[in-house]
Amino acid sequence: MDLASLVGLVGAFGIVIFAMVLGGDITMFVNVPSLLIVIVGSLFAVMMKFELGQFLGAAKVAGKAFSFKLIKPEDLIGEIVELAGLARKGGLLSLEGKEVSDEFLGKGIQLLVDGHDPDVVKALLSKEMKLASERHDTGVTIFKSLGDVAPAMGMIGTLIGLVAMLANMDDPKSIGPAMAVALLTTLYGAMVATMLSLPMADKLSLRKDEEDRLKSMIIDALLAIQNGQNPRVIESMLQAYIQEGKRVAASE
Repeated sequence: MDLASLVGLVGAFGIVIFAMVLGGDITMFVNVPSLLIVIVGSLFAVMMKFELGQFLGAAKVAGKAFSFKLIKPEDLIGEIVELAGLARKGGLLSLEGKEVSDEFLGKGIQLLVDGHDPDVVKALLSKEMKLASERHDTGVTIFKSLGDVAPAMGMIGTLIGLVAMLANMDDPKSIGPAMAVALLTTLYGAMVATMLSLPMADKLSLRKDEEDRLKSMIIDALLAIQNGQNPRVIESMLQAYIQEGKRVAASE
């Protein structure tokens, strides 16, 4: 569980709701038609931009912002060094059936065991990494689109409310409540974009970069193992993928 995402989401909505409570009756900030325009309207508008499968798949991608199980590079390096040592002593066939903690690494090892050329190994793994990255990019784009559309739908709802208000100008008592309702859609749109969609898109983009970096490290490691490089040389090469403050601990 990513505590930063959870605490950030709960904290952002919590502080706004707390401010509403301090401002008076919180029910005055609730308007069903405004919610329908902003939330449901935004979802339908975003759906038009993508294929249905891509749109529905965004919900699954969103889970990575809160629960992301990616092995740490410093932990994976030790495993790779062990594999490199086995391959250097017993050949690449000694890696067959070896259990590893990362699925992508396991696929790469199987390619080595099957005797594919380095160019083929690099091409196949790079292709898989690229396609996975493109799928993640689609999820990021969907949430960015939602962040763009929600405030616009909020303005549309506000304009609808203003038209209704102006149509009843002969009743002064209705002007204030109607104006408040009109502004709620702008509030909802800003909240959806600023506190949910855009932060979600940025977090998913961060996760995508982390996964791409790890897969790039794995590809470099597999090619080095295939070339028969010294395990310590491989470890030293892979340290570049780790933040400087963690490199010493990883090599000990």
